[in-house]
Amino acid sequence: MTQQTFDVIVIGAGPGGYVAAIRAAQLGFKVACIDEWRNAEGGPAPGGTCTNIGCIPSKALLQSSEHFEHARLHFGEHGISTGAVKIDVGQMLGRKNTVVKQNNDGILYLFKKNKVAFFHGRGSFVRAFEGGYEIAVAAGVGADPQTLAAKQVIVATGSSARALPGVPFDEVNVLSNDGGLRLGAVPKRLAVIGSGVIGLELGSVWRRLGADVTVLEGLPVFLGAVDEQIAREAKKAFDKQGLKIELGVQVGEIKALKKGVSIAYSNAKGEPQTLEADKLIVSIGRVPNTTGLNAQAVGLQLDERGAIVVDADCRSNLPGVWAVGDVVRGPMLAHKAEEEGVAVAERIAGQHGHVNFDTIPWVIYTSPEIAWVGRTEQQLKAEGVAYRVGTFPFLANGRARALGDTTGMVKMLADAATDQILGVHIVGPMASELIAEAVLAMEFKASAEDIARICHAHPSLSEATKEAALAVDKRALNF
Repeated sequence: MTQQTFDVIVIGAGPGGYVAAIRAAQLGFKVACIDEWRNAEGGPAPGGTCTNIGCIPSKALLQSSEHFEHARLHFGEHGISTGAVKIDVGQMLGRKNTVVKQNNDGILYLFKKNKVAFFHGRGSFVRAFEGGYEIAVAAGVGADPQTLAAKQVIVATGSSARALPGVPFDEVNVLSNDGGLRLGAVPKRLAVIGSGVIGLELGSVWRRLGADVTVLEGLPVFLGAVDEQIAREAKKAFDKQGLKIELGVQVGEIKALKKGVSIAYSNAKGEPQTLEADKLIVSIGRVPNTTGLNAQAVGLQLDERGAIVVDADCRSNLPGVWAVGDVVRGPMLAHKAEEEGVAVAERIAGQHGHVNFDTIPWVIYTSPEIAWVGRTEQQLKAEGVAYRVGTFPFLANGRARALGDTTGMVKMLADAATDQILGVHIVGPMASELIAEAVLAMEFKASAEDIARICHAHPSLSEATKEAALAVDKRALNF
């Protein structure tokens, strides 16, 4: 058995892990990164859930399905005749796979560029020794076992889809996000349990392609974490599109049929219902990936969810062991993991890495897109904070009219006394891009007046943000 020694070992090459490894290498450390994801050929596929079965492939399919819907329903408005529009699901999935591989290969290139040693296999703790830790790399059947050693270890093993109790994923009829991204044909009837980010995005993909989609949500409100006004606007848009969303349901027995599944549930009134579908996507949250890490071998503390217990700086209970991303507390977002990975690498170097949880943006990549940062109006009311509100609809935005997409609005919340921006909430075209201005403004503690006084290009969607800022002071110019 061979052993190599490093300054820093990172377990996991998802967004948090690979970024942590690169930043640590930039800071002069000798770094190893271990990751077990495999592509269809069995080769390395770094990037974690985000790159392989999450953020990246879902955006590829969302883009393809949006093109299909535009060609089918909206090209005529522009004077473009297309004839009968068809979807080749195999070609669409092939493009998605190409996009994923490009990202995998890009990470491997970055490792090489930054002199990060990459090990393909599952990393797990073996033992602690004076001044460091021994990590095993299980590379698969027939491969020579390896052990690595380092003074500092960063765990970035991510998360997995949560299954319904007693209903395991078979990825044929009962699907996680993984199976939901690999459907070989458009199902006639698709059921989705959970109206969170994954449920809405995958539901939107297959609805656009022709599936009859029903989303079952246990909570009595739609998108409870989103500003209520923004959530209502989004719900109206989804209803109009034909995405059926039932709230306040209680899911009962799920049975396998000859073709598909049968879902028994009670609606919001407590009335028993049955929904039959060709496919079922379950998107009820995610659980931290700590199984197989052998945490007990070194006494690494886990909580009742299986997450690694860390402090505000991502330090575990063990000296020299850190953890970032989905495997610790906080929002399960790729960009949050990246920021934590950078911060930990800098802390190991004696610097002062920092992550501001108050300015982490959230995005749902549906159409319309939904994005927000900071506190919602309902949160400010509950906290007793005096605030002012400014809203501006995309219906009054020239660029949105030219795009043919005027759904939604920008909403800005500012402190009533200081005018400091407390939250920005967007539902509408390119919300995922527009939110960056709000994040920057809030990070620098800008006021609504600061945004209102900045010159924005015309015509642009970003003018809606400026107008919402003007509206905080009741002086919007174009509405």
